[in-house]
Parts: sequence; structure tokens; C-alpha cells
Amino acid sequence: MANLCLSVPGQPYLDESYRSVCFQTFLSVLQSSKTSDVDDITFCMLLQNALKGIQSLLNGGKMKLMQTDQIGSLLAVLKKCMFHGLPGLSIEMPTALYPAPLPQYDKRSPVKQEQSEPATFKQTGNRRKKSKGKQKKGEFGEEGKEDLGDAGNESVLGADMLKLHLGDVQNSPFSDPRTHASDVAHVPAGKDPLSSRYTSWKRISSSESEYSDAEGGIQSKMRSYQANVRQGALACFLSAIKSIEKRVLYGYWSAFVPDAPGIGSPQSVSLMTIALKDPSPKTRACALQVLSAILEGSKQFLSVAEDANDHKRAFTPFSVTIASSIRELHRCLLLALVAESSSQTLTQIVKCLANLVSNVPYSRLKPGLLTRVWNQIKPYICHKDVNVRVSSLTLLGAIVSVQAPLPEVQLLLQQPSSSGLNNSGSATPHRFNSSEQWRKALPSEGEPPDNPAGCTSSEPCWLLRLCVSIIVLPREDSCSDSDANFPSFSSVYEPCPLRLESLQVLALLVKGYFPMAQSYFLELGEVACRCMEEMDPSIQLHGAKLLEELGTGVLQQYKPDSAIAPDQRVPVSVVVTFWTMMLNGPLPGTLQNSPHATLQTSACDALSSILPEAFSSLQNDQQILCVTLLLGLNHSENPLVKAAAARALGVYILFSCLRQDVMFVADTANAILTSLHDKSPNVRAKAAWSLGNLTDTLIINMETVGQSFQEEFSDLLLLKMLRSATEASKDRDKVKSNAVRALGNVLHFLQPYHIANPRFREAIEESLQALISTVQSEATMKVRWNACYALGNVFKNPALPLGEAPWTTQAYSALSSVVKSCKNFKVRIKSAMALSIPSKRECYGSTEQFCQIWSALVIALQKSEDTEDFLEFKYSASLRTQICQALLHLLSLARSTDLPVIWETIRENGDAIKSYVLQYLKSGVEENEAGMHTDLYERERVLKGAIEHLGGIEKQLEGKARVRVSAYLDDVLTNHANATELTEA
Repeated sequence: MANLCLSVPGQPYLDESYRSVCFQTFLSVLQSSKTSDVDDITFCMLLQNALKGIQSLLNGGKMKLMQTDQIGSLLAVLKKCMFHGLPGLSIEMPTALYPAPLPQYDKRSPVKQEQSEPATFKQTGNRRKKSKGKQKKGEFGEEGKEDLGDAGNESVLGADMLKLHLGDVQNSPFSDPRTHASDVAHVPAGKDPLSSRYTSWKRISSSESEYSDAEGGIQSKMRSYQANVRQGALACFLSAIKSIEKRVLYGYWSAFVPDAPGIGSPQSVSLMTIALKDPSPKTRACALQVLSAILEGSKQFLSVAEDANDHKRAFTPFSVTIASSIRELHRCLLLALVAESSSQTLTQIVKCLANLVSNVPYSRLKPGLLTRVWNQIKPYICHKDVNVRVSSLTLLGAIVSVQAPLPEVQLLLQQPSSSGLNNSGSATPHRFNSSEQWRKALPSEGEPPDNPAGCTSSEPCWLLRLCVSIIVLPREDSCSDSDANFPSFSSVYEPCPLRLESLQVLALLVKGYFPMAQSYFLELGEVACRCMEEMDPSIQLHGAKLLEELGTGVLQQYKPDSAIAPDQRVPVSVVVTFWTMMLNGPLPGTLQNSPHATLQTSACDALSSILPEAFSSLQNDQQILCVTLLLGLNHSENPLVKAAAARALGVYILFSCLRQDVMFVADTANAILTSLHDKSPNVRAKAAWSLGNLTDTLIINMETVGQSFQEEFSDLLLLKMLRSATEASKDRDKVKSNAVRALGNVLHFLQPYHIANPRFREAIEESLQALISTVQSEATMKVRWNACYALGNVFKNPALPLGEAPWTTQAYSALSSVVKSCKNFKVRIKSAMALSIPSKRECYGSTEQFCQIWSALVIALQKSEDTEDFLEFKYSASLRTQICQALLHLLSLARSTDLPVIWETIRENGDAIKSYVLQYLKSGVEENEAGMHTDLYERERVLKGAIEHLGGIEKQLEGKARVRVSAYLDDVLTNHANATELTEA
């Protein structure tokens, strides 16, 4: 039956009806108990085949587990089979597990437990490790037989695991990892570790044989079959994880992931029980793979964890329960790390730790967890097996990238690199050469010499030194037989995977902790250069990525809102030296000749991360080289390269030394417009972003350079930009959002002679219709937000016939509709801002139109707190600010014919409007969503200006309308003044 459930390529899979019958049959076999007439080995084979069948249904049949009872039943039998025949453990499982946040029922057989407990902490000898000496004679009676398939790989927790106590690491970080048990296994305070079940893990070695040779052979075979069942259950579980939605799976978290036990209660059995206790390394590795799969993508689920504050409540909050589970996972995995002898299983432990670290919200937890992981993993960087070394670097990469920058990790990185390198000739990690000592010299000449011992402040961090030495220095000794799997040049350098992982860790370190790496900015640049000069494209690629991170790190420091003090930044002169080295080095060659598109793309991204201030200080020929390379790559046939080149041009067009060069702007515009018509959506999206930047440049030049730039810029090119952007505004949303931004800028840039030109007339009309329809469309909020902003830009152009042309009515109508009813408050803010831009009353058109805009803004003000989405609520204050500004702007422009409608709305909604305007006046200095700083006095000045303007109009009127609106506003101002006086008093 299990074989029938296998999927065969090219052949149809089993019908749905047969699948469910098979699934139920396999499930009932797994739920059944062994009867007396069936021998153990046959029963193991039966279980194995049933597990294989379910796994085939999940894999080949792409079966999705949806019903709670189906999931619960399957997980219950898998948990039962996971522990099948595990020495010293017997559990009874219910027929189904149910989603619950708390630990679930798993009753252990009392007889078995009583028998196994007294022996728990005995020395379980014969570790059978190559690096250990011979076993002492007489320690155990007989060496015994080896497990089938897992011979010689048993890993046990011996007497050195008994010294478990609380406390941080005091040992040197490079001593034997087995001496770090104190780091990991924390027995609850006040308990005698020898009596604690909490740490009572034990793997039973086949050397503890109490049988004759014949019996031993049967027992050994039996154990092998039982191990196969456990492995089958774990493999099936791995397939089940892929078939269950993650949010559903996390309902069963407590059934499979350990939690710190309550006082006096035993540790609940979990996947970590197998990882710590199973005699078979293959099974241990399987359990760790399953745990890794559960942890993958768990960031959202674990994000609720919190134990930074000691809770003193009658109940334990869910956040604390999850935090406790996270701590226990760290403890158990680090316990497994120091106890493990099999390299393959060790690799899985470290990978599992990396997965855990990547998903845990450390900023919400008490510090210390990462310090333990950091200190425990250090010795494994020099392990004899290259896969263990690679996964150890992956874990270090996870530590420096998780929620960077974390204060705890900053402290770890600041530890001097010479903080203890004495390896005590241990079992697992291979020992340092006396000459090695991390081969201290960094490769470049520019590095300051090593300080005398004791002056560690200016030493590079240990991790930086380690990665650089692995990447650029020749290897001094062979690491392991597994190196044979890697390319031949690994005989000169460290194995390629190790160097790649080191480059990735360096890039993550630069990204997350740039201030730590910036002291070695030029040295790291040289490392990137050397990597890009190598023959291996993967090393070249990661060299380019490191280069990009170094460039981006400097860019972040020089951002206008950067918190880094100017004297703490990398000096511009150093950045110029850095980029000169790159442009005289392998970067141009990589960009021009590389047969590898991904490498060219990365090199292009790296070139776009140059600091503008540094670019303007480069030699003229180097500036021309950069621009020429990018314009050339814009014609690449590869969409990845073309997209990267289009984006890079969009970065360069904002450089102050380039943006006023009409020829460069024109060349860039032509290149971007070509990419805007590319068949690749990604190329078009990047080109649209660059076109938006290019049109921003047109506006900056118009405001700074003035008429001369506008006259020099080609009319034909401007028309082409207008038409292309209009066309792009009908594309997919990623293209559309920047296309409408570009339209707003071009329409703002147009001069009276453009607007009078018949060739432009049709294009202008089409582009305006495109903007209006985008504002009203069902596009994504970012697109509509940009379209409202673009219309605001259009209103800034005094040359356009605003208030007269038919499109004006449509534009105001679209914005008035959006400001009242759009679900997204940021779109409403931008529409209110656009409505407040026209500077003259005639721009608003007829009295009817003006009054419609006024009424829409009054309604929008009253609805400014109505939202179905709680996330939008945080923007409501900014929205009210923007609407109040718009209303006061309209009042300061109103004509006598507009006053009756204005007075009518004030009569109906006066109290509400008054409270909002008072709140607006009171809110003082506030940066609103429009990005404008409007201080208190400016707000008062606008209100007084409106009162004065309306007072003047009302004096000319006769009848009841006289002085009413201005008096109402005067009353608001008086109330505000009184409230301010009271506050100051």
C-alpha cells in the first residue's frame, strides 16, 4: 500500500477516494497497539511502512492537512512513534492532540520511569571518539556490539555534564566546549543537580551490554529497527509540517517544543528529548531537522515573547510562556552542542540554533541568551569538519543580523580578538596551531600594527578578524576529509563554502554594525577587491555584495536625518580613496565583461552605493567612466542587469554635480525611457522609479538654476517623457506609483510656451485624465497617494489654466471624494494637501465648486476619527492638521459670494469645527504628514489673516451676513488665547 502511494513522474496520482482510504488505514495501523502474537521486529516494519505511506501521500499527493481532528490524530501518532523504543522512556499518547498554548498530556509509563531514574546520572562510558584515549579497563564489562548503521557514533552525556550550575561563562571562549556546560544547563535554583530530572538526559550506549553475544545481536538488530521507526516518524513529521499552515501548526507548539518544567514536575518530552537522548546520531539529526522546520518562519509567532520585566501576576501571560520556551530551547540546543560527537548531527544542531536565533525577538527578552550562544559556538569555528565550521559561521551571521543593532551583540563584538585562544586539546573542535593564533595579521599594509598586550581597545573585533583571515589567507593545514568535495583551489585557500560564508558574515556585520567595521573601511574594501579579482564567480559575487554594503553604510551615515555626528562618520577623503581603489581595480572589468548576469547586477548595485559628496571629488575621467558604464549597461539584454542599471541611473541623476548637466540629464532620460518600454516588469518598475527621480531633478533645477535650464532642455524629450509616463500610469501598480509621480513633476515643469504648443495640448490633457482616474481608481494606496501628491504638484504650475479648463472640475471632484471617504488616511492627507495648494481664488473656479470643496473638507474633518482599520488611527491627528490648514487657506481666499454657504456649514457644525481648530492651534510645533513644520505662531498668523480678509469683505456686504464668519473665527482665536494664558499661568 505504501508503494502504491508513491508518486511516479509522468503518471497520474491516486484518486482522491483511494487517498483518504489509504490515509485512514495507515493512521489506524499507527494508532494500534502491538499484540502478543506479533514479534517486535515485525511490528516495527509495520509501523515503518505505515509512516512511509503517509509520507508519500503528503509528498507525492500534495495532500493538505486542513481538519483539526485529522491534524491532531496524525500529530499524536507521530509523537508516539518518534519515541518508539527510545531507551529509558515510554509514553502513552491520547488519540489526538489539540491546539493549545500550554503543555499537553503525555503520560509516561510509571514502571519504566522508576526503573530508569536511578541510573540516570551514572557514567555512561565508551564515547568512542577518535580523539580520546582508550577506554579504561574494567570500567564496563564488555565493549558490546555496535548499532547497525550508526556504529561508533553514539554520543553521551558523561560525568563532565554533572557539574550543572547557574552562572555565565567564566572560561576562556576558546577552551574545550565541553567545559562550557555551565553556560547551558541551568538547573532551577535550590535544587541538587544530581536529583534533578530537569537535566536527566541519557543516551544508552550499546556498550552497556548485559546479554550474551547472540542475545546482543538480536537486541542490536531490534534497536536498529526501532531507530528506523523513529526516523520514519520524524521524516513523516517533516512532510506534515510542509502540509500544515504555519499558524495552525503553532497551535501544537507546546507538544513538540520544550518548555521549562514547573517546580517538582518532570521535563515534558519533546523533539529535544530525542536530540539529547537518542543513541542514534541519524535520529538525533532527524529530530533537529524537524525542529528547524518548525522554527523556520516562526518570527511572527515568537514576536509576542517577553520576559524583560519580571511579571508578578496570579497567572502566567502567554508572552512569558513563549519566552520561557525560547529560553529552554537555547538551553537544550547548547546542551546538545557540547554533548554531540557526530559531525553530521553537530551540523544540524548549529543550523537549528541559527534558525532559532533568526526568529527570536531578543530585544524583548532579558539579555544573556546570545552571549551564551556566542561563547559556545566559538570553538566550533575551527572544528575538523568543514560543514560544522560553515554552519557555525552561519550562526554567527544570524547573531549579527537579528534585530541589528542589539546592545548585547555590540558588547560581544567589542570583546578584543585576543580574548583567550587556549584550546585544551579537546575532543570535538580541532586544536589551534601554536603558529596559527587566528593568523593575526590582516592582509593590508594600511592596518595599524598589533598593540602590545593589554592595549586591546583598538584591536579589530574577533569576528571581523576571523572572517578576513578565512577569506584572504592561504590555509595552513588540511581541515578534514570532507574538503575533498570542494574545488581544487581549496588546497591554496580555505574551502570555498567557508570563504563564502565568511564573506556573507562580513557583509551582515557591515550592514548591522557599521560603526564597528568603519575603522577597517579601506581594509574591508581591499578584501572586496581581492575577491572580485578571483576566478570563482561566487566569490566575486559576494565580494561585490560586501562592496555594496560598505557603500550603503557610508550613505546611511550621511543621510540628512542621520544621528551620527559628523566627526564620527567615515571622512569623505577616505571614501574618495576607497572608490578610487575600486574604480582602478576589478569593478569596471566586472561590469563590462562578466558572463555572469547576477555578478554584473551586484556590481551595478555596488556602483550605485557611492556617496554623492565622494563622487563629486573623484577625478573627471573616473566620473565619466561610472556614467558611461551605467549608460552602456542600460542596453544589456539581461533583464536583471538592465533593471540594476536603470536604478543606478536614477540614483546618479540626483547627484548635485550631475543634475545640472543638461547633456547628462538628456542621456539619462533617453536611457530610462527605453527601459520604461521593456518587456520585463522588473525593468519597467526600476525605470519608472528612476523617471520619478529624474523629474524631481527637473523641479530642483527649475527652482535653483531657473529659466536657463528649462530653455536648454529639449522640448521633444519633454513631450516624450510626458507620453511615456502617461502610458506607464496604466501599467501594473509597481510601475504606476512612480509614473504618476513623474507626471505631476513634468506638468509642474511645463512653461507657458509648452502649454500653448498644439503638440503638447493633447499629451497634457491625456496625462491629466490619467492622474484623475488614478486618484479615483481601486489601485493600491501607494499609487493613489502618489497620484494625489502629483495633482498637488500640477496645481503649483501657474501657467496651467487652473479654474478655467474642464479638467479642473474633475480634479477637484476626485480629490473631494477621496478626502471624505478613502479608507487610507495617508491618501486623505495628500488629497487635503493638494486641495490647499492653489494660491488664488480664481484657481478654484466657480462659487459652486469652491463651496463643494469647502463642504467636503468640513465633512472630512468630522470623519477624521472614523476608521475600520486601527492602524490608520495613528494618522488621524496629521489628517486633522492638514484639513484645518486647507479650511483656513480657503477662508483666506473666499469671495463675498462664497460666504452664505460657508456660514451655513458653520451654523450647522460650528461647535465641532471650533473644537478641531482649537486643537489644531494648540498642538504647537508638529511635523505633519506633508513633511512641513508649521509652528504655533504661523498657525495663529494664518487664522488672523483669514479674520482680517473676511472682515474686509463682510464690511462691504449689507444685511444679516455681515461680520458673522469673521466674528466666529474671532471667537475661536479668543478662546485659544484664553486657554494659552491659563496654561502658562
